[in-house]
Amino acid sequence: MDREQRLQTICLLMLTTFAGAVALYWLRTVMIPFVLAVFLTFAINPVVELLTRRARVPRPLAIGAVFLVGFLLVPVIGTFLSSSLGQLAENAPVYQEQIARLVRQGAEFAGAERFGLGAEELREQLSAIPIGSTLMRLTNAILGIFSNAVLVLIFLVFLLLGGQRTSRSENAVWEKIESRIERYIVAKIALSAVTGLLVGLILYALGVDLAPVFGFLAFLLNFIPSIGSIIATLLPLPILLVSPETSWVTLVLALALPGSVQLFIGNFVEPKTMGESLDLHPVVILIALIFWGVLWGIVGMLLATPITAVLKILLEQSELTRPVARIMAGRLSKG
Repeated sequence: MDREQRLQTICLLMLTTFAGAVALYWLRTVMIPFVLAVFLTFAINPVVELLTRRARVPRPLAIGAVFLVGFLLVPVIGTFLSSSLGQLAENAPVYQEQIARLVRQGAEFAGAERFGLGAEELREQLSAIPIGSTLMRLTNAILGIFSNAVLVLIFLVFLLLGGQRTSRSENAVWEKIESRIERYIVAKIALSAVTGLLVGLILYALGVDLAPVFGFLAFLLNFIPSIGSIIATLLPLPILLVSPETSWVTLVLALALPGSVQLFIGNFVEPKTMGESLDLHPVVILIALIFWGVLWGIVGMLLATPITAVLKILLEQSELTRPVARIMAGRLSKG
């Protein structure tokens, strides 16, 4: 009887997962801003609690102060990013000349003329590659995180105003979710900010164009485990290759130093700071990245890890679904 019950539970979980995925994809226009607001609440709530308990500030005023600081930071970040993008537009002709020179050198080195391919033909073939449109789609996807800012802000205000912390006796499950996810998000934001700042400063010191943009992208991509740090390290490579001022030393340092920062923070600082707060197996995190990336794109990949941690905590609450939670943590035995 117990075996039949477990089989029924597994089948119901599979059907529920499929139906939930369809609903989440269909309702993504509303669900993405709401989920973003929920996790932003976890990030902001500790600051609000600190102001209300230590400084005795009323909760609405504390929330207003946090929003005011956020609104002041947005123009500063926007100014840095817009100035870097303007520099990219000014240097576009120089980049085109550098690309043509690299193509000529590459064609001469490889002896492409023996195969009926001259430098001009190679340049035309390369120009047909939609690099610009690909970068534009990536930029639009990242900016899409902020496209529903008004809706996110509305959800965030209501969640913070009604977000009085519950005691363990009132709702133990929610208190467990709240403490784990809050600890993860606060630590992740702090470490990602340090990573993005160091990457941006290193690239700026080396004279790399778009250094603030690459630092900001390193901050965002650090929320995607493993894959994000690799992408953030390799992102400056096209700009380095097409910039005529870039030497081989600069090229190596612009890849090695940010990569070392990502490696050190991701493999030494982050495990010591965050510990096993989410208790998820790396394979489960990778599957979650693919699943939520298919459903919600880049935003889904950014939120995949904390969402999966919430699901694991919920599965731990039932005896029937507890084995699934143990598998998600990488503990295949019953012990």
